[in-house]
Amino acid sequence: MPNTYEPIATTTLTTDQSEVEFTNISQSYTDLIIVKTGLQNASSNMGLRVGNGTVDTGSNYSGTQLYGNGTSAFSDRNSSQDQFFINFSNSNTNSVISIIQIMNYSNTATNKTLLVRNSDASFYVSAYVFLWRSTAAINRLLFRNFTNGLKSGSTFTLYGIKAA
Repeated sequence: MPNTYEPIATTTLTTDQSEVEFTNISQSYTDLIIVKTGLQNASSNMGLRVGNGTVDTGSNYSGTQLYGNGTSAFSDRNSSQDQFFINFSNSNTNSVISIIQIMNYSNTATNKTLLVRNSDASFYVSAYVFLWRSTAAINRLLFRNFTNGLKSGSTFTLYGIKAA
């Protein structure tokens, strides 16, 4: 990673899990980057909830997605959701790589914007832009999969971007 990225925390799953959580995230960076690598169950969607102190379970999440499989391209839009839908896996044997950037996560004057890129070589690649409609600083991240779809061996690494 570039020298402006400072590793904050890493979690490597030793068993299949339905959730991975980062708490008490320092407010001393400008942005956050999360890199997720590893397997997911087939037909499973990984979600993300954010918050300050507790995660927001309200309908304050929205996003736009562009995705393609090398043959066709698609797009969709979701609003008033109870979480961000970060990626979708279509194969138990695939390695899904997700890179999530949260800009100005500690700023208390603006809503929060996230950019997400996903790569699943046998299914599709995608890019998302998300909005969390809250001015609260983010100090908590909760990754979720409803079917224990976050597979053993998957790694979640949280980085902080140092101020210039």
